[in-house]
Amino acid sequence: MKTTTQQILHKTFIDTPALQVCEPSIVNAWEILVRCFKQQNKLLLCGNGGSAADCEHIVGELMKGFVLPRTLPASVQEKIKAAWPDRGDYLASHLQGALPAISLVSHTSFSTAFINDVAADMVYAQQVYGYGQAGDVLMALSTSGNAENVLNAARIAEVCGMETVAITGSKGGEIARLAHCVICLPADKTYRIQEYTLVVYHCLCAMLEAEIFLAQ
Repeated sequence: MKTTTQQILHKTFIDTPALQVCEPSIVNAWEILVRCFKQQNKLLLCGNGGSAADCEHIVGELMKGFVLPRTLPASVQEKIKAAWPDRGDYLASHLQGALPAISLVSHTSFSTAFINDVAADMVYAQQVYGYGQAGDVLMALSTSGNAENVLNAARIAEVCGMETVAITGSKGGEIARLAHCVICLPADKTYRIQEYTLVVYHCLCAMLEAEIFLAQ
């Protein structure tokens, strides 16, 4: 772990001391995600309610610059400029490095059709089956750890050769048995779990960004 990454983690625990108990699982989640992105794989995310909003938020932090500028490598910039001489400077300067992440909650037409025609508790599982490949990661967000549509997504992720990282409350729920890495936050009330969830994924996003883009 780089010094900058360690500093981000340390600062998170200074600002939110209650999360110190989650350090091993946060580091484990970070290691899984670093491996995923460095191997050119992607992250799929699912959750319900406030957790669905968190899925969208996480994608927003990963797919563009979060804390650091993500200037494209010189080789990529030159390739763009060679392909589009009249627009290359603009295209190259307005793209940023991205960590590929897909929020499964966003696909309204598909999800409403599947829920109506097939089964509500299988909608995320269907998306995981359609998008997931070996080496990808599923991030499963559930404050109870027992949301059946999230659990089914984790079950199918296993079949697809994916690892699952779960963020949930202190009780863990069923997702704690299914996931490869479980961050059990030190709270039982939904709103407190959601508050800690935000802190954890901001920490993870900043650590990932530092690890992957800082040396470029």
